[in-house]
Amino acid sequence: MAADKDVVIEHPNRDKPGSKLTKLVVILLLLASATLVIVVTVGGWDATAGAQPVSLFFAAIYVLIAFYVARWNRGVLPVSAALAMILGIFAAVSVPGWFDRNASGYTDPSLSADLLGTLTAVIVPVQILLIAFAMRGFAQAWNIEVERLSDGTTRAVAGS
Repeated sequence: MAADKDVVIEHPNRDKPGSKLTKLVVILLLLASATLVIVVTVGGWDATAGAQPVSLFFAAIYVLIAFYVARWNRGVLPVSAALAMILGIFAAVSVPGWFDRNASGYTDPSLSADLLGTLTAVIVPVQILLIAFAMRGFAQAWNIEVERLSDGTTRAVAGS
């Protein structure tokens, strides 16, 4: 066996343009989702009775997942897809509630209820895109490693 200094670990699937683009899109979708959730949460803070911790949890987890995706961690992609499904359902269910807040008797949120309803509606397709791109990234097998020896030969190594 060659000495450790003669072995270089490569990740061939990470060098592909499609993988790099998928990684970038997933990161952008995660950060866009976190931003939308924070804006809706802060903008409707007084009107969202008790939902603030859940919203802030989603935003924090999405930022953390974006950090790991930026480091080519493939394992968080299915987690992000599952969370996107849950958040998408929450958003879809809450959209009509925001638009109904224009009637009298409701607490006025900091931002317009129509704006919050529109932003919440935008969260739904963003989550659908996040699910699609996260699963595409998972299928690209970013974890595959190949050892390149000093003589130019390669051998596959189990995924990390």
